[in-house]
Amino acid sequence: MRKRTRTRWRRFAVAAVPATAVTAVVMAGIANGAVPVALNVSGQTFKVSADRLVGDGFDQYGSMVVTAEGEEIPVAVSDIKSAELTNLCQSVPTPGLPFTLVIRAGGGDEPVEATNLTIGMNELRGDATFENIDIGVDASQLTKGGGSGRPGDIGQEADSVRIENLQQKAYSTHAGTFTLNGLSMKVSLSGEECFDW
Repeated sequence: MRKRTRTRWRRFAVAAVPATAVTAVVMAGIANGAVPVALNVSGQTFKVSADRLVGDGFDQYGSMVVTAEGEEIPVAVSDIKSAELTNLCQSVPTPGLPFTLVIRAGGGDEPVEATNLTIGMNELRGDATFENIDIGVDASQLTKGGGSGRPGDIGQEADSVRIENLQQKAYSTHAGTFTLNGLSMKVSLSGEECFDW
């Protein structure tokens, strides 16, 4: 019985870091200005989906993005040292304009490849598998994904991550290298998006 409870808690914790701990801890960090932030984002989310993401070296912790107008937005930051994404889609709406920018890449046998990938997101869905995951690590002591957060904040890290049917909404993405094999880009007048939530 105890083992079953532990398994459920670990599964809950993986999902809860972005949803609850990040928000609570980040908002506390805002008060004293100690939370690391990414500056000058648009403040608009964009959607990213992939049939599969496979990454080596993963960590996650709470942070902030800040718009050019100074609005502070809490996010869950995920760092992945190297990643491959199959059938990547990114859709970016254009507020006030009647179209969406849609980018696709990584189909067939040539996935999208990224190194030193950092994503500031507010929502993620998919079927995730982590190898050697540690939950509750001090965010300033993370070593596996290449990132770090504020001392005393909760973080998690794993040797590897695999997410099937990835869907996420993000405010920012950064990569050391980002290789978009089979890139296609179009302006969709029908409002096409990568997924519908």
